[in-house]
Amino acid sequence: MKYFFIFFISLNLALYGQNADIDLLKSINLNRNKNLDNAFIGISNSVAPASIALPIGLLCTGIIKHDSTLKNKAVCVGASLIVAAGITTGLKYAVNRTRPFVTYPEIDKAMAAGSPSFPSGHTSDAFATATSLSLAFPKWFVIAPSFLWACSVGYSRMDLGVHYPTDVATGAIIGAGTSFLCYKANKWLSKRNHRK
Repeated sequence: MKYFFIFFISLNLALYGQNADIDLLKSINLNRNKNLDNAFIGISNSVAPASIALPIGLLCTGIIKHDSTLKNKAVCVGASLIVAAGITTGLKYAVNRTRPFVTYPEIDKAMAAGSPSFPSGHTSDAFATATSLSLAFPKWFVIAPSFLWACSVGYSRMDLGVHYPTDVATGAIIGAGTSFLCYKANKWLSKRNHRK
């Protein structure tokens, strides 16, 4: 219920809090260090390969080592990503918010972006990956770099002028929320199967 409430607030901010949203985006995008554009493009472009390679790598390692726990974690990480991507894609076309550089020509778009803006798919995928990995392997040396990367992805989307701050915030909530729910569902299913 609390995730629905947070999502509802984010949606309202995206649709009605446009002035604060665009003001924050302008301060990030128009005052950015353009020498870092290639680095931020690289960070944005790292999402798909990292999010796909991680569950596949875990699954292959689990198969090679005959480790059912690792295979289960791989499936949970992959499921989190699939659920987050599905929710994000559905919302993108349901809300159909135009990209900030279309509505505000002064926004300096530094990379290509095509689909509707709300919510940020890159951020959703990055936070789904970071959260599910952190829940699967709850060690500081997994959690800290995972969330540093996910936050960098979210910031890069604003820095490069392709998303509003509310797009990014909602993407982060969807990614982290779906991962947490998949993790809880996986634990529940594991307990249920263990009882049988």
